Amino acid sequence: MSPNREQVQFRVPVPLIDRADALATALETDRTDVLVTALREYLQDAVHDDTLVQEIAAAYYDDEISDEQLEALVGAEETANQRVLKQQLDEEFVDELAER
Repeated sequence: MSPNREQVQFRVPVPLIDRADALATALETDRTDVLVTALREYLQDAVHDDTLVQEIAAAYYDDEISDEQLEALVGAEETANQRVLKQQLDEEFVDELAER
């Protein structure tokens, strides 16, 4: 295994694996290549889905994902924008608490 790859295990419905295997056969490749390509395309498409982008941002604001993880998902420019928004939200929250 190459040094920049990690082995993972997960359970997948049999019909989905059957489809992946059939596609791998048709493309003369292996199941791993089909699954990696599918995952890569899903992650690329996710940043163009407003609902998913909102969920990603919420996870970032709630400190469930790091700056590095956010950047891997949405890119450097959007991460910079989200960082500024998060800072503003944090400052507003502190101001609201101070007023109470």
